Formats: sequence, C-alpha cells, structure tokens
Amino acid sequence: MTQQIASIRAGRYLRQPTGYRAFIPAPLPPDPPVALSGDLPGLLSQADRALGRLDGSVLTLPNPDLFVFMYVRKEAVLSSQIEGTQSSLQDLLAAEANLFDETMPRDVDEVVNYVRAMKHGLARLAELPVSVRLIREIHEQLMQGVRGGRLQPGELRRSQNWIGPGGCTLATASFVPPPHEEVPQALGDLETFLHCDDGLPPLVKIALAHVQFETIHPFLDGNGRVGRLLITFLLTECGVLHKPVLYLSHYFRQHRQSYYDHLQAVRDHGDWEAWLAFFLRGVIEVAGEASDTARRIQLLREQHRTAITDGLGRAAGNGHRVLESLFNRPIVTVAEVQALIGTTYAAANVLVARLVELGILVEMTGFARNRRFRYEPYVRLFTDDIPAAGAALA
Repeated sequence: MTQQIASIRAGRYLRQPTGYRAFIPAPLPPDPPVALSGDLPGLLSQADRALGRLDGSVLTLPNPDLFVFMYVRKEAVLSSQIEGTQSSLQDLLAAEANLFDETMPRDVDEVVNYVRAMKHGLARLAELPVSVRLIREIHEQLMQGVRGGRLQPGELRRSQNWIGPGGCTLATASFVPPPHEEVPQALGDLETFLHCDDGLPPLVKIALAHVQFETIHPFLDGNGRVGRLLITFLLTECGVLHKPVLYLSHYFRQHRQSYYDHLQAVRDHGDWEAWLAFFLRGVIEVAGEASDTARRIQLLREQHRTAITDGLGRAAGNGHRVLESLFNRPIVTVAEVQALIGTTYAAANVLVARLVELGILVEMTGFARNRRFRYEPYVRLFTDDIPAAGAALA
C-alpha cells in the first residue's frame, strides 16, 4: 500500500512500495483556482492581441498553407533539438529532397517523423477532437522506426519512467511521473478538462494542459515532443488561430532551464501563476516573430515576382510557376523543374540558370551532375544556419 508524502495544489507525491516517490497529479482545473491577477491580465491581453495580429498576417498571404508547412518544418527541428537531436532545418530539407550525405546526422529521421506526426494530427483534427486517441496516434507517427521506436509507439507505458540527468535512478531522479497504472485515469481526466465548459480563457486552458501532459508523461519516450505538438493542436481546435502557425519550441529552447524549472515549480509548489506568466510571454514573443516572418515572406514573394517579370521575358510565366512551387518545396532539381513546366530538359536548365542569376536559386551541392538548387532567400527567413553556396551539406 502506498504512503502519502505530501498534498499540494497540483497533486501529491506518494511513496511507492519499492521506496521511490512518484507524483500523482490532481485533476484540472487547479484548486484553488488560478488567480488571474497581477501581471497575468495584461499578459493575457497582449498574448490575445499578438495572436490576432499573427492570424491576420498569415491569412493575407497568397497561400497560407505553404507558410504553415515551412513553420511545421522549423518547429520539427527545434522541438527535436530540445530532446537532443543534432539535425538542422538544412538537414531536414535535404532529406525531403532525397539528398543524403554521409555527414548528415543520423537522427534526421526523427525530425522527418515529427513533420509527419504534425501533418497527421492537423488532418485528423477535422474529424477527431484533441483526445487520448489522437495523442496516441500522433505518438505512433512520431516514434515509428526511429530511436525509441522499440518503446511501444502509440501505446501508453506499462512501466515506470523518470526524468533526470544521464545515469540517474528512480531514487535520484529529478522527477518521477505517476505509476503506469495511474496513467489512463490521469489522461482521461485531462481529456475531460480539455472539453469541459469552465469559462477559462483558451490560452490559460492550453497552458495548464501542457504542464499536465508533461507531468503525466504517458509514454516511455517522445513525451516532450507530443506535449509541444499538443499546444499547436489545441490553439487550432479552439479557434484561437485559423492556421497552426504558433510554435513555442523556439522560446522553450531559448529558455530551456526556466521552462523545466517552471514545470517543476508547479508540481512542487502549485505555482501555476508563474508558469502562466512564462507561457504567455512566450506566446507574445513567438507570435510577434511569426507575424514579422509572414510580412517578410509577402515582401520577398513580391520582389521575386517583379524580378522574374522584368528579367525573364517570355519565360516569365514558367518562372512564376517555379517560384510558387519553391514555397512548398524549396530544394529542386532541373528534372523537377522540367516536369513542372512541361518543357525540354535544356529549356528547364536554362530557366534554372536564369533564376540563379536573379539570386532566387542557389546551387547547393557543388556537383557537376545531380545538382540541387535551394530557394535560399526563403529558407533564410526561417534559419540562420544555412551554409554558404557550394558548401558541403552539414
């Protein structure tokens, strides 16, 4: 029989029969309720306005879904890096273009899986609410065939896990989630909270849900990534954003230790309010950055459309078709351009060369054959780590 150690606002630690302490989260919402006072009302108002501006900025783009997909890629890279992967956006784009190099990090498949999990979840939201079922589906997509893939993809854990530095044990772990037999009930309570009409502002509800999911830690691996995906799915489901374009992994990665400290402060001290302030500041910062990127994409597209119209003469029509395709797939070959515009290989090769002259495409392999060309000005809006033209793939 377990022995109760402490009872706090977010849950309680229970001594388990083998001696270690595990945390049993209390169902949401917190009791006593979250105090939306002090800085929180102002932060909540700023965050709502920032999301409104972001939504408007994205919806003015000619094809918002292309912007969304590039942001999904960026999120996949950053969220995976929090978990220790080395792959960059450059590696992900190269893998999608089937451009593999012996120096490419082996964990790029994990990032590719993250993109697949995100796309799967967003598609399923049209027919399935955010739920335990959807969370399990996302996890299965995320973990299939990669590091940790042997650890029951899509299945709730059936053993105890723990969080802490490498080599730690249950006795020395920084945090021990609830025993596996508690997980189904805890997730069921979380699903009930997500869909109950309790009057909480959506951003508050989403912030609480993220901590609760990470505290339950229902899988043997991949919990951090699924928990960050959950934020985006909930923002979309509740209508805060029309398009899924807010990803907090950049903020969490920049403030990684504060992020972990706030999660633990909720468990140890019930400090939901400090976590909410941290979360809302992240929303404000990241929404502002995304709005700026959307504006820069719009400007870049118009600049390049003008350059193509003025510089390509009769080939301008095909140039515009290639340009629009690059927002979806920013790495191309001459053969792919040929298939897109329906001309001879020689004509496609000339068109690609002229797009290189205009500074729209950059040859990225340094090869004489099997060349790949990247829409570098666009990719640079999402990353700072693109190597110089002609450099080997990192």
